[in-house]
Amino acid sequence: MAGEITNATQIVVPARTRLWLAVVGTEAPGDATDTMPEGWFSVGLTTEDSLKFNEEPQFEQVKSAQTDFPSRTFQTSDSATIEVDLQQWNAKNFKAVFGGGVISEITPAAGGTGVKHYKFAPPRIGGRTEIAALIEVIDGAKVYRYVVPRAMQMEGVQTDLQKAKESVLPLRLAVQGGDDADAWYLITNDPAFAEAA
Repeated sequence: MAGEITNATQIVVPARTRLWLAVVGTEAPGDATDTMPEGWFSVGLTTEDSLKFNEEPQFEQVKSAQTDFPSRTFQTSDSATIEVDLQQWNAKNFKAVFGGGVISEITPAAGGTGVKHYKFAPPRIGGRTEIAALIEVIDGAKVYRYVVPRAMQMEGVQTDLQKAKESVLPLRLAVQGGDDADAWYLITNDPAFAEAA
């Protein structure tokens, strides 16, 4: 059929992906290629195939005696998640993965070797904090940015400590929402989106 080959340019191959995090309320970029505003930090290296954005609406159905099919289907709620495995261990990534926490400098028991030591304490029950997130997907000149103004780490953390491979930090963010703003949105410079406008 005519046009199928030319539409192959609309296939997205995520040649590069990045995940940025920030304090909730930090200014988001204004477009798909704008420099990331101050306050955002990159989580750095992630495993090759772990980055996922999931959007899962939930529905209920009304059944009636006059039909074998639902008489009406309506959406009851919505949910979205970000999943990725972080390869870089540092203070910001640890806090993101555990939903907050406190890092403090401690004095080594052995005395003064000049090397500083640090203690990470995860947040207590009720102490998890929300975070803003941005997934950046790059396919040649096309850039897609999923902007999530509010998210929270909602799962436990399992870190495999094996000699044969790197140990990753599993980041699992649940998108938070409200009626006053978009729970998440996508901005892109892909010309294929012009039709939607």
